[in-house]
Amino acid sequence: MSKEHTYTNGELTIVWKQDLCIHSKNCWKSLGDVFKPGERPWIHPEGATTERIKAQIDKCPSGALSYRMAEGAADVTPTESDRPMVEVSPDGPLMIKGSIQVKHSDGRIEEREKVTALCRCGSSSNKPFCDGSHRTNGFVG
Repeated sequence: MSKEHTYTNGELTIVWKQDLCIHSKNCWKSLGDVFKPGERPWIHPEGATTERIKAQIDKCPSGALSYRMAEGAADVTPTESDRPMVEVSPDGPLMIKGSIQVKHSDGRIEEREKVTALCRCGSSSNKPFCDGSHRTNGFVG
């Protein structure tokens, strides 16, 4: 299980699970005032409004970024559907959007929310999850 790193602005806590990150660069290319990969710590939740941060985190393709609202804070994140959706990324992972359970070969069950990226190229060192290996191994599919 991936270790959680948390960063808060008092209203929202950003959760980053490094082992799930496929380094798509979506976060820092679109919200560079919050996500600064060249700095430590690299997440600065004071860099944007809570709504902008939530919107960007919802675009994380691997589910490595998520958030929790502080007790009493309003969370008006809309949900598209109660059913998960599978999307095949060109030359990339299977993206499962929605809450799912992953049953591992050892019987352990892992709860996943929002987005889960599953490896299609076979090279991930974090199977069944994508680690971004498809970008360097020539996977086409």
